[in-house]
Parts: sequence; C-alpha cells; structure tokens
Amino acid sequence: MPRTAYVNGRYVPHGHAQVGIEDRGYQFADGVYDVVPVVKGAFIDEDWHWERLERGLAELRIDQPVNRKTLSMIAHRIAQRNMIENGIVYVQVTRGEAPRDHKFPTKPVPPALVVTGRHLTMPDDFSQARMIDVITGPDLRWARPDIKSISLLPNVLAKQAAAEAGAYESWLVNANNEITEGSSANAWIVHRDPESGRVILRTHQSDQAILKGIVRTALVALAEKHQWAIEEQPFTVEELMSADEAFQSSSGNMIRPVRTVDGRTIGSGEPGPVVQEILNAFADYVSAQSG
Repeated sequence: MPRTAYVNGRYVPHGHAQVGIEDRGYQFADGVYDVVPVVKGAFIDEDWHWERLERGLAELRIDQPVNRKTLSMIAHRIAQRNMIENGIVYVQVTRGEAPRDHKFPTKPVPPALVVTGRHLTMPDDFSQARMIDVITGPDLRWARPDIKSISLLPNVLAKQAAAEAGAYESWLVNANNEITEGSSANAWIVHRDPESGRVILRTHQSDQAILKGIVRTALVALAEKHQWAIEEQPFTVEELMSADEAFQSSSGNMIRPVRTVDGRTIGSGEPGPVVQEILNAFADYVSAQSG
C-alpha cells in the first residue's frame, strides 16, 4: 500500500511530499521534531511527546502550527492511513519558508508541519530485549541537546562511528570524562553502593546537557512503584566500565541491555537481574497502554 504523508495541511502520497527550497528547516535546521512509538495500534506516552515538542518550539520561539488536539488527530490519521500496527509516527515543525537570512523572518510566516509514519518490527514481548554493543566517543553536539532539534549532524557522525566499529550505539563523553547520553538514547548503569549495599540506577540528570527521553521519564515514574533507587547524576567512563549492568532507553528501541563497551564486557555479558526486572516492568507498562 502506498505511504501517505501530511505536509502543511494536505495528505499527500509520501513520494510526492514536498516543502519549499527556502524552508528554514532545510536551510538552517531551524526546527524541532518528535517520534511517537506505535504498539499494536496504540500511541505510547503520546501526551509526553506532545509536551516535549511544544517545549522545543517555545525554546526556539517557533509558533505551534496547530493545537495539540489537532496534531494528535493528524498523527493518528497518518498511522491509520499507513496501516501502522507497530512502528513510529514522525512529527517535524520548522520556522517555515522565508528568504534565506540567518535572522528570524521579519514578516510573519506560517511554521511548516510534516507528519510521516513507518512500520517497524516490534518484539512480541518487550521483556525480551536484544543486547547491544556500545562504543564511546566525544560529545560534539551543540550546548542545547535538551531541545529535540532537527540539527543532528554530530549524532549522525557518532552513530556512523558505532556502525563502522561493529557496534550499535555511541555513548557520548563530555570534557569531564562523563557519559552524557547516547547518540539516540539515554544511558544508564546499575551499580551497588559500597556503603549501604543498595542497588542504584544512575543516569545523567535532566538538564541542558541531555534530551529528556520519554522512556527515561517513564522509568523514573515507575521507580517508586518498583522501589528502584535512581540517582540522576553523571557517571564516568571508568564507572561505566566497572558497572554491574548497563542499558539504554529510547522511544525507538525502548530498553536495550548493553553487552560490551569499547569491546569490554559489562557485568556477565548477559541481561542482569536488575535490567531484567526493568524490562519486565516496562513490558507491563507498554501492555497497559496497548492492550
């Protein structure tokens, strides 16, 4: 079945979708995006995705092209028209089309809205996740990765470096030798406090250094129910290498346990008991929304 896209008020064949050559997203990467996972026809954590998109637009001073209710309707219609049972809906908003000038347009222009969808293979059971190999590399992104900007060139280069190394993901390292996050996921380690013996999940705090992932947000929300101890603070590369377990979270791939980092095995090299507990809890969480 031919794919359908939504572009600035019209549903069009995906292959014929177009925006103007002077759209500021094309010229300057002047825009934001979000990706909503679809599982068994249900949008997972939809409102959190719209909230993050709206926050990014506000930070960049781009008007919302439509209200949230209308955007949700468009996104669901794209999923339906493309018969997406499992996959993603991609939403992108740019400042719009205007003569090329670094400054904002002097005359009001409508923001550009593009919505597309595609099928993805989803596991039947989210408690069973494929392990991944990770490399580390320098965090070369701009100073505001908390905004889900369409300017992703450093992420692209980091992801390509991982692929060329035979790995799945790059975890990014700042000037203090701390892991910020992955090129397309939030990074986590599991360690045991040497004094109390408590098992602790650690991930970088939600500030301007990372994108506040939606699955990350869900895990923090689940922590109280499942009595997980979470520390939101950076961890170093050395702490990562000595961690009992490690995993990453993202809307595109949910939760992925880490097997190796830079070729060194983390823990036993198999999904550990804590990550497996997290996988089980998150599988129940997704099932509650998708039926």
